[in-house]
Amino acid sequence: MPTILIVDDEKDIRELISVTLMREEDYKLLEAMDGLTALRIARERRPDVILLDLMLPEMDGLTVFRNLRDDARTKFIPVIMLTARGRLEEKITGLELGADDYMAKPFSPKELMLRVRNLLRRANPNRGSSVIVSGPFSLDKNALRLDLEGSAIDLTSTEFKLLLSMIESPGITQERGDLLKKVWGYSDLIQTRTLDTHIKRLREKLGQHGNSIETVRGVGYRFLEA
Repeated sequence: MPTILIVDDEKDIRELISVTLMREEDYKLLEAMDGLTALRIARERRPDVILLDLMLPEMDGLTVFRNLRDDARTKFIPVIMLTARGRLEEKITGLELGADDYMAKPFSPKELMLRVRNLLRRANPNRGSSVIVSGPFSLDKNALRLDLEGSAIDLTSTEFKLLLSMIESPGITQERGDLLKKVWGYSDLIQTRTLDTHIKRLREKLGQHGNSIETVRGVGYRFLEA
């Protein structure tokens, strides 16, 4: 039974999320109304997904997220950030820090359910598949591990899935909508900067090999084999 930690100082929002999740799936839910409590629960209970509001008492959401990523116990827990509509800078900052996704309030309960479900699926992929090698890239789909020229590269589960989706179709241009569906499970009607932000972070982590991910202007991206 997946465990979801809901972090929000508004009781009505926590109740809305709880009702939404319990109506559709059999989840175990944890709640926190401030940043310090959220950190303590995350470290002690290791939830499968954290829904993290950014406007929190005691410690703001971005600071909570930085602490989560700096702690080996919580470093790889997927996080969906919840932000007030219109606070674009907060959304971009969160994604640049490595958040897996974000949602603006007020949000659609059905869309929230979709994003949580797909995030859980990405974080717990089916076992049994092998290592994929392309030039200096070696991707272990079981361990969600990337080795580049023999050195391990620290990727989030979303960054790994994004790179894998492109490497599995080398030289083929993948449209933005297709990548959003494959990696995030989104409808292609959803407008989001998530893809562009993750591509930017992925290129930075790949260093001199970041140019293996080519932008096809107005269409999407493709992976160029070495």
